[in-house]
Amino acid sequence: MNRNGNQVEARLWAAADELRANSKLKPSEYSVPVLGLVFLRYADHKFKAAAKELECSGGGRRKIGPADYHARGVVYLPEKARFSYLIQLPEGSNLGAAINDAMRAIEAENTDLREVLPKTYNRFENYLLKELLKTMNSVPMDIEGDAFGKIYEYFLGNFARAEGQKGGEFFTPTAIVKLIVGIIEPYHGRIYDPACGSGGMFVQSAHFVEEHRKNPGSELSIYGQEKVAETVRLGKMNLAVHGLGGDIRQGNAYYEDLHNSKAKFEYVMANPPFNVDRVDKDRLKDDPRFPFGLPKPDNANFLWIQMFYSALNDKGRAGFVMANSASDARGSELDIRKQLIESNSVDVMVAVGSNFFYTVTLPCTLWFLDRGKKNTDRADKVLFIDARHIYRQIDRAHRDWTPAQIEFLANIARLYRNEEPENLHDSQGLMDENFPDGKYVDVPGLCKGATLEDIEAQGWSLNPGRYVGVAAREEEDFDFKERLEELNEELEGLNVEARELEERIAENVVRLLEKD
Repeated sequence: MNRNGNQVEARLWAAADELRANSKLKPSEYSVPVLGLVFLRYADHKFKAAAKELECSGGGRRKIGPADYHARGVVYLPEKARFSYLIQLPEGSNLGAAINDAMRAIEAENTDLREVLPKTYNRFENYLLKELLKTMNSVPMDIEGDAFGKIYEYFLGNFARAEGQKGGEFFTPTAIVKLIVGIIEPYHGRIYDPACGSGGMFVQSAHFVEEHRKNPGSELSIYGQEKVAETVRLGKMNLAVHGLGGDIRQGNAYYEDLHNSKAKFEYVMANPPFNVDRVDKDRLKDDPRFPFGLPKPDNANFLWIQMFYSALNDKGRAGFVMANSASDARGSELDIRKQLIESNSVDVMVAVGSNFFYTVTLPCTLWFLDRGKKNTDRADKVLFIDARHIYRQIDRAHRDWTPAQIEFLANIARLYRNEEPENLHDSQGLMDENFPDGKYVDVPGLCKGATLEDIEAQGWSLNPGRYVGVAAREEEDFDFKERLEELNEELEGLNVEARELEERIAENVVRLLEKD
């Protein structure tokens, strides 16, 4: 049995999900407290290991206290807040009250966790808490590496899927995050996410650094902002179980720039909400984060894009998820996009197919900015990648990328930048198939390096489909039924998007008429 692999996460999730199914709790009532128990089990695991070390090194000279644990980056656990104490409470004990008290005691001794941990366990029935504690207690004590972080991520992703629309607000599918990280390559510096959700961008950045044999704790500084208080708590627990520190603050990014972000960061990553309306632009008119002007449509997409651009320093890179409509938007949004392109900061655009997100089937586009490329031979070019036909089918409604596919897509950007491609995840076959000479070339249907003149000729569109073209197919490889299904699926996605736009236009017309 692979104790650090998916088997542990999957077994724990199956047990926890079965318990919820037999309870009266909704997924939204269940998720945060259960993630709190994952955190508690992790904290107990680290505390025991530190206690053993301190016992060996202390020599009885003085009493060991919270400061000794904090100095080792370990959460100090008072006796009644330890998992080992809670699991041994007798059957008739009020477990909900005991766990709430444990969480309060941990916060009192560890100021970084103040107001972070869940304290709603009194809503759970006693038998349910007892079974959950037993489930978490089954995690092997000799577990290695970032196993608790993986368990937390696994639970987070499954809860996001179960919670539907709300889940999409705090969780970005891991494959999408990994590709963003793979293309911007955050080796060292300050990372900022002004819509950080549960902190997935930070966690995957740390994984990237570890994979390249560096210590993320010394290489990365983490800064986040998130509007919803409960999601801030999820993000802080997520960092903690991965052994990461960071400065995540609660605030509305449209009106509050809590980290004074302008020109401050080496890396920006985000998955902001799409097509948000009713932002009060009067409050933004003197904000320096919007150097290309405020968009006239009641849509915040180009507010977010400018926030990301403005937060980068002279060599900074950004990668973020964006609605497809932003690539072709007209009017004042076109003017902003044109200025952004002419600033020589747009580096890579990736078209992503449908069904990658849990909450919507719509396709999206990944935007990548690089403020340092203006001093390179890529200054007046943009790389377009069409990844819509690269995916792994998870189930009928969901897709993702394999590690090899993610590495392959990131390697296209590396070749384009004259960097060495990687082969940590078996992408060599895909590389040989598409780039047999080991050098970047335009591949019809996959990638195209377009000049600013090309982009101007396309009306300043950043839609990869306009540039990449269609791959030539040999007749014997053409499966008419499969292709028809793909086109029909794409058409369904476009129809959904069209209906949403139609509703938005109708709402705006009504508002304009009401003003008159």
